[in-house]
Amino acid sequence: MPTNDAAPLRADARRNLTKIMSAAREVVVEHGLDAPMELVARRAGVGVGTLYRRFPTREALLGAVAEAYVADLVTATRRIIDGAADSWSALRELVDWCASPGQGALAAALADLPVAQVQALPAFARSRQEWLDLLDGLVTDGQRAGTIRADIGTGDLVALLTVFTCHPDRLPRHVADQPARYLHLMLDALDATAPRGTPLPGAPPS
Repeated sequence: MPTNDAAPLRADARRNLTKIMSAAREVVVEHGLDAPMELVARRAGVGVGTLYRRFPTREALLGAVAEAYVADLVTATRRIIDGAADSWSALRELVDWCASPGQGALAAALADLPVAQVQALPAFARSRQEWLDLLDGLVTDGQRAGTIRADIGTGDLVALLTVFTCHPDRLPRHVADQPARYLHLMLDALDATAPRGTPLPGAPPS
């Protein structure tokens, strides 16, 4: 018998899956990775059996939430790039998207997933690489246009986004409460058209 992943979903199954994924996202943001599966089912308005048939373990459900998050990140980045006037404008809009309350809270919750668990998700890895390629294109285009300083790399941006969106617990409370504000302050330091300060020591992270 084919698995749920291989077989086409009936319309009712698709609706249930959509409700489960939406509820799981909300519950993970509110209660963290240890939230009861029963709470997800109740929030989704489905039976616990329905939830477990689709996601037999908590790890499977959390993995699906992580895959959906990074897929949404790719979709949002493509939309922003397509609609922005230039790479610098796109980069600023992307920062706002990543630092928005809902996205930032989900990223922070998912950051606690074990690295080995995330690395075992092929769809997550593919989407993440696709996003990194898009981000690298933004940086490269901005540097060619002279709007992004030449001595930074994509890894610098990833590091900034990771600190301010995935690990707010490691920041002072007044900073963690306004990630977009401080990310934009940091972006100003990457602006090639601003008065140049001292050259950056070291190299961008890979």
